[in-house]
Amino acid sequence: MTLPASIELPPRLALARTATELPGVEALPGGCVYEPKWDGFRVVLVRDDDVTLWSRRGTNLTTAFPELRDAAAASIPPGCILDGEAVVWGSGRLDFDALQRRNGVGAKRAAQLARTEPASLVAFDVLAVAGYDARPHPYARRRELLEELARGWEPPLSVSPATRSLTEAREWSESMAAAGIEGIVAKGSAQPYLEDQRQWIKVKRRETIDVIAGAVIGPMRRPEAVVIGLPFDGELHIVGRSAPLRPDASRTLAAQLRPPTAPHPWPEVVSPGAVDRFNAGRDPVQLTLIAPLVIEVSADVALSGRAFRHSVRYLRARPELDIAEVAVLER
Repeated sequence: MTLPASIELPPRLALARTATELPGVEALPGGCVYEPKWDGFRVVLVRDDDVTLWSRRGTNLTTAFPELRDAAAASIPPGCILDGEAVVWGSGRLDFDALQRRNGVGAKRAAQLARTEPASLVAFDVLAVAGYDARPHPYARRRELLEELARGWEPPLSVSPATRSLTEAREWSESMAAAGIEGIVAKGSAQPYLEDQRQWIKVKRRETIDVIAGAVIGPMRRPEAVVIGLPFDGELHIVGRSAPLRPDASRTLAAQLRPPTAPHPWPEVVSPGAVDRFNAGRDPVQLTLIAPLVIEVSADVALSGRAFRHSVRYLRARPELDIAEVAVLER
C-alpha cells in the first residue's frame, strides 16, 4: 500500500505556540483536548514498504532507533504516518541525556544503546492511515483513527493519554512532573492538522528556584542577560542563561552587581554552547564577570545533566542569601 501523494517526505509538522497558562476548555475550535508534553525527540514515523523515522527538522533518525523501526514494522500496517515523541525511560523518569546519546550514532552503536537504554515511541497524532491523507480530518477523528490503529500495540509503542478535563490536565501537570513530563499541550477537537502552523498551545511547567549569577552579557551598568551557575563537585559550573532582561529588570539588577573581588571560576570568553546548550552559532560569547550573586529565576523542568536546555526567566536578585545556600537541583 502506498502513502498518499498529497504528503511530501519528510512530512512537515503541526506546531504549538507557548502560553503561560492552560487555555480554558472552549478556547480552541471544538473544545480543548489536553495531552502531556513529553520530554523527548519529536518524531514522524512513516510506514510504507519499510519504516523511516524523521525529526521535526527533516533529519532521518531511522538508524538511531532500530528498536522503534522493528516494532513499527511488526505492528503498524503500510500506508500510515504517525506523529509522536521518542523517549527513553530511566529510573522511573524520562532521560533526555540518553536520547542525546542517539545523535549521530552508527548502526552498531545504536543497536547497543537499544539494548541498554531502549527508547519508546509515544504517538499523539496521525497524518495518514491505510494510504489516505488524514490531515483534513478534525483532531477528534484523527484521535479515533490513532486509537483504532494502536489496538494490540505493545511497548515500545504507545499512545499518549488525552483528556477534555481542564482539572485533570492541571493534575497531570503536577503529578507527572516527577516523571519528567514538561507540561501540557492543548489541541482543538475540531482542528485539522495544519503543517507549519502553530495551532496548538503548549504550557510548560515552571519552577521558581535560586541560582548563582556569575556573569552578565553586556555591560555591568546595563546587563542584557544573566549567565547562571550551580555548584557541582564543589565548583561553580555554568548551567545556562536568562532570556533578555526587560529594561526595568536590567536597571534593578545593575544596582546589585559588583566586579569580582577574588579569582573567578569562569573565563571571560566562552563558546556559545556553554551558555545555551542548543545554540547553533559559532561566535564566542563575551562575559562580563561579576561577584557571584544569588538570584531567583523561573525555569522549566528541562534540566539535562548540568545544563538547562532552555533559557530561564530572571525574577529578582537575592543579595540577602549566601551563595553557599544554593544547592544542586534534585532531578
